[in-house]
Amino acid sequence: MSARAGIVVTGTEVLTGRIADRNGPWLADRLLELGVELAHITICGDRPADIEAQLRFLAGVGVDLIITSGGLGPTADDLTVETVARFCGREVLLDTALEARIAEILKPMMARYTGPGAPDFATVRAANRKQAIVPAGATVLDPVGTAPGLVVPGTPTVVVLPGPPRELQPMWDKAIRTPEVQEAIAGRTHYEQQTVRMFGLPESGLADTLRHGQQSIADFHRLEITTCLRRGELEIVTRYEPDAATTYAELVALLRERHAGKIFSEDGSLVDDQIARLLAGRWIATAESCTAGMLAARLTDQPGASDYLAGGVVSYSNNAKEDLLGVDAALIAEHGAVSEPVAEAMAAGALRRFGADTAVAITGIAGPGGGTPDKPVGTVCFCVALGDGRMLTRTTLLPGDRADIRERSTTVAMHLLRRALSTD
Repeated sequence: MSARAGIVVTGTEVLTGRIADRNGPWLADRLLELGVELAHITICGDRPADIEAQLRFLAGVGVDLIITSGGLGPTADDLTVETVARFCGREVLLDTALEARIAEILKPMMARYTGPGAPDFATVRAANRKQAIVPAGATVLDPVGTAPGLVVPGTPTVVVLPGPPRELQPMWDKAIRTPEVQEAIAGRTHYEQQTVRMFGLPESGLADTLRHGQQSIADFHRLEITTCLRRGELEIVTRYEPDAATTYAELVALLRERHAGKIFSEDGSLVDDQIARLLAGRWIATAESCTAGMLAARLTDQPGASDYLAGGVVSYSNNAKEDLLGVDAALIAEHGAVSEPVAEAMAAGALRRFGADTAVAITGIAGPGGGTPDKPVGTVCFCVALGDGRMLTRTTLLPGDRADIRERSTTVAMHLLRRALSTD
């Protein structure tokens, strides 16, 4: 069996759902990439007895590595370090060099606070001294914020990481390079991992293909396949040992044979990445009704979006469609605001308004009200218009609640845009 690990996510705010756990899934992916089997992810509050119970549970099931996140701050409820030290049978000591390092981090942070009522630096430094108290023999991971991470050797080895993802993620790379962690995961299996992404195929269709693969592909059992429906797209992640590469190639050939028109990525790239490349040298504008700017926001999630995104119009009301995009009121009266002619007029208006050569328009009924027998909730019309006069127009009926319909609308729009630009 490969090296195994467990994750303990601490924090009452995570346990109660006030804050979503982002660290457990992120760490799970990193362990998967390393070839370390993940045994359990547990979430517990900030009570020392509960944290220690999770540590003992994971040790009891024989994991080689435990990773904790959270509970490293300077306040009274940040108790992970002393709990881990007790679990590992180690005393805690003040690391004076680390205390000085934390003080240097605090200085520019404290400089922002001035005037009456500003906290005193000496008081804050004293409060943060708690973060420099570490288990004897632990390897200290330099802070990204003010909280250092720790690697505590033993059986199992324990990696202690901060709770904020912006601090935890860069610290993880430092942790896995330590000799203690490398020794703990020495028994890991080396895997290849590949991702294929599809759009426009129901999960049942993929399930049927995978059943066929089980029967037709020799050594199919050597492929560890995970499928996930995300944002209306199907994600197929396959993990396998390097000598099963031929088996994986047969799986990809089967997917191409049955679903060639639905595959948009075989290298794991997202449609967002592909759109960013396809928009190089172009100038795009958006015209959105039911999504109210979500498509423009998604385009700007990519670094460098200012090179190709001109801007967008949120034309939620009919008056906004008429005044901002020049949509003819008679067209809305004849066909309704949610219609392909109006979507086309919105896209044409965005081209004109921004002097763009590419435009995407979305108009739909996100619900929960507003639907009719002819246009039920989930009806969304799209148009991609190019400067040379070509248009790609579609109407879809999207499932889910209001949030689902709006998010899925951006995915449909991105794929229509990819299709239009790929044939340009």
